[in-house]
Amino acid sequence: MTSIGILGAGRVGANLAGKLSAAGHRVTLGVRNPEQSAAPATGTAPRIAVADQRTTARTADIVINATPGDTALERLTALRAELSGKLLVDVSNATRDADDGLPGDLCYPGSSLAEQLQAALPDTRVVKTLNTMLFMVMTAPETLTTPPTAYLSGDDHNAKKTVTGLLGDLGWKPAWIEDLGGITTARATEAMILVVPPVLRRHGFTPFAVSLAR
Repeated sequence: MTSIGILGAGRVGANLAGKLSAAGHRVTLGVRNPEQSAAPATGTAPRIAVADQRTTARTADIVINATPGDTALERLTALRAELSGKLLVDVSNATRDADDGLPGDLCYPGSSLAEQLQAALPDTRVVKTLNTMLFMVMTAPETLTTPPTAYLSGDDHNAKKTVTGLLGDLGWKPAWIEDLGGITTARATEAMILVVPPVLRRHGFTPFAVSLAR
């Protein structure tokens, strides 16, 4: 059983918390105001703890960044000491919203949030994944008609191996996981977010992923 801290308790964070808890991990949701937050309902899954984000980052073995990408760099840089020596899984996309609230432009063109995080947190092993799909696909990839792809970007091989195991707990088959290489490859998958708004405007929030077909 691994201790996993998830920063952000929105749809992405809560969805991941429920599935990882059901897989047997000890999960803490890191929120801004723990006294005003309740753990999400998870059916028969074990209880999910709620704590402030600093405590969550300090006490977890693995930390998942599910905070809004446009403010994540500042937020996580403030937790540098707590994240030192940890594995940080970044599932966010750093974008500026268009007028309709959907992603418009990238915050870090020519780079990526994952690269920015790795540079700001040199003692933390950053791995980028699960940022090329709607949130419900992250924990139920088998529900899509076409097998989806979960891309991995990161400089540490062992960290990516650990994340691959977590993806398995979320329902991802090994054949659906594509290791792209170092952290700089995250700029490719983060740019894929620009495909999402036109699809959503046309089809609504029907589950889909930007995947590799062979």
